[in-house]
Amino acid sequence: MMQAVILAAGEGSRLRPLTRSKPKAMLPVANRPIIEYVIDALLENGIRDIVVVVGYRKEEVIRHLNRLDAPIQVVVQERQLGTADALRAAESEIADDFLVLPGDNYINAGSIARIKEERNAMLVAEHPNPSNFGVVVIRNGIVREIVEKPEDAPTFTVSTGIYSFTPDVFSYLQTNEIPDALAAMIASGRRIRAIPADDWQDAVYPWDLLKLNSRMLRGVRPGIAGEVDASVIRRGTVRIGAGTTVGPNTVIYGPAVIGSNCNIGPNTVIMPDTSIGDRVVLEPFTYVADSLIMNDVTIGSHSRIVSAVLGQGCILADHTTTYPSASFIEVGGHVQKEEFGAVLGEGVRAAPFTTFKNCIAGNNVTVGERKTVVGLIEDGTRVM
Repeated sequence: MMQAVILAAGEGSRLRPLTRSKPKAMLPVANRPIIEYVIDALLENGIRDIVVVVGYRKEEVIRHLNRLDAPIQVVVQERQLGTADALRAAESEIADDFLVLPGDNYINAGSIARIKEERNAMLVAEHPNPSNFGVVVIRNGIVREIVEKPEDAPTFTVSTGIYSFTPDVFSYLQTNEIPDALAAMIASGRRIRAIPADDWQDAVYPWDLLKLNSRMLRGVRPGIAGEVDASVIRRGTVRIGAGTTVGPNTVIYGPAVIGSNCNIGPNTVIMPDTSIGDRVVLEPFTYVADSLIMNDVTIGSHSRIVSAVLGQGCILADHTTTYPSASFIEVGGHVQKEEFGAVLGEGVRAAPFTTFKNCIAGNNVTVGERKTVVGLIEDGTRVM
């Protein structure tokens, strides 16, 4: 019986402020936590013996896993020391060949089908920014070397963090990171195959969630619960949850998903690649496009929200604008040029006529009236 170990113990610190209160694996994309897509891909391959390693903010992950249909075994990594340490926490549950997967990357069932029959293999993918990952040097389909997050990457081929192992891998876990174990296996003459993934996506930084969201929305099934006024125009794939009301003259262009118990419009426009969580209020004459809006957000009337990630519980007054523009952002010592409107942490409050321009605002930031906010704003800041 093939087993699978999903590593969901880490915080995802490069995704702050969004991961301050929930681990990266629990961030909602197209209104479902990322880890659910990983579990689905395993179940589609008939792999039902699943162990999830939890750690950071573990209560939330465990609560969520308990609600799923699949029988999932949970083990706890007490301190978040690294991927190999997380894998060691699952050792007592492993009896057979098994897969290891990150709980915070999207992977499709087709990719898992490619690796599940292999013993000692890793899924690899091409990535335009290989320096954010472990870069893999391959010869004749066999992994020769893994270079962790190099300044100058020798290739664009990166490790997806998805492996198939035999149980004796545990004897190679000497440090806290899995790539070190792979290096030890290669040094001892073990062959590790490199298998190209079919579809794999990772969100390294908060704005990457927009690309991931748009990708996941392509798989959404249409369905309308709730009350939608007869004058509402819908085009493309639209999914609306129970208890949600959509007011007159609203226009929704899919792919778009709206959660339950929301209050949308009248006279609002929701454009493609938008996901809206539960209990969200969109006041009249507001326009939203290419955005990921989490639960319990309120957006005032006459607002224009484009290319934005809005964390849980944000309250934005009327005439709020997120203005996508490209600028240089420093994250973790690296400067990169990125174009998006805004990433707002939890509980951000903005007074009327606020403009967020290519801005990352931390949790519980408060913005006074008629301000334009740019760049990086620390948690708890008051912009007056």
